[in-house]
Amino acid sequence: MRRQLFPALGMLLVFTLLTGLAYPAVVTAVAQAGLGEKANGSLVEHDGSIVGSRLIGQPFTGLEYFHPRPSAAGDGYDGSASSGTNLGPTSEDLLAAVAERTDLYRQINGLDPDTPVPVDAVTSSGSGLDPHISLANAMLQAPRVAAVRGLDLGEVVGVVARNTDGRGLGLLGEPGVDVLLLNLALDDRG
Repeated sequence: MRRQLFPALGMLLVFTLLTGLAYPAVVTAVAQAGLGEKANGSLVEHDGSIVGSRLIGQPFTGLEYFHPRPSAAGDGYDGSASSGTNLGPTSEDLLAAVAERTDLYRQINGLDPDTPVPVDAVTSSGSGLDPHISLANAMLQAPRVAAVRGLDLGEVVGVVARNTDGRGLGLLGEPGVDVLLLNLALDDRG
């Protein structure tokens, strides 16, 4: 029995040190050296305080703010409950929720009943945590935000443009507007 027990314990110790300590330490060191901000969660600091992350959306409900897409993560943007709705395109629950959100979106933004609404304004992302909205969504919200804040629409559209991220690698996906950074930039304008 000793012949089998000691080598097994030795291998347990070796692999615990390798995979439990050495490997995580090397991966952490490489990440910190090459991707410092991203490795630390892409935290956003404003007026000396951390106010969020560029990677996780946050709820904004005031009329003076751009609103993010709906979240299916827990009670909304809960990173520990990241998930989609798991409702298929023919689900009556999903169709009812989308219809309700569409009506509310049009009402909040003062749109005509037949105005097309961007899909990201009424559906959650796969993770429920997406921090971006589409440029079309931002442009439909811009007149409301400008009016409530007493700003010129062109000025608000300029802030939207400065907070729009391009396509990944220049060709993947669509440009997206970072809602947290956009709202912080508007708050800084007064």
